[in-house]
Amino acid sequence: MKRISVGLIAVLLSSSSFAADPAPIAVPAGHTLALTVLGTGELAYECKAKAGTPGAHEWVFAGPTAVLYDKTSKAAIGKYYAGPTWEANDGSKVGGKQLGVSPSANAASIPLQLVQAAPSTGSGAMSGITYIQRMHTKGGIAPADACGADNLGAKKMVRYEADYLFYKAS
Repeated sequence: MKRISVGLIAVLLSSSSFAADPAPIAVPAGHTLALTVLGTGELAYECKAKAGTPGAHEWVFAGPTAVLYDKTSKAAIGKYYAGPTWEANDGSKVGGKQLGVSPSANAASIPLQLVQAAPSTGSGAMSGITYIQRMHTKGGIAPADACGADNLGAKKMVRYEADYLFYKAS
């Protein structure tokens, strides 16, 4: 029985390395998970001239619009919009700067992301947040529709969802 227990513990410990976040989106030591939400909404893209390539065009990310849902109760608890800004229904909000990205397991989905939070405003769910991860992404990549001189300035909305994990200093 002892061998089975020791073997099971070894398997469990070794399997935890498979769950590690890719280095570009790993949250630094000294921070603990404070809140996990599901964001569902749309990402806006705009057809623009491709910089440095005369005559070429591309879809450029223009901003997000999403509702944030509590993972347990499924209640809407806030929103996510351009900035980037995550705002809770209690009035607290946090923005930040992207530190890293890592490809999603699904090629048709936006990458995973790590954001270093700027100081939050208001007291509530977003106060004291230090890092935000975007994980488990579904959808959201640039449109497959043609982008050219004939539709320059056109905007397209693309559905997406992702888990957002909010961390605080330990």
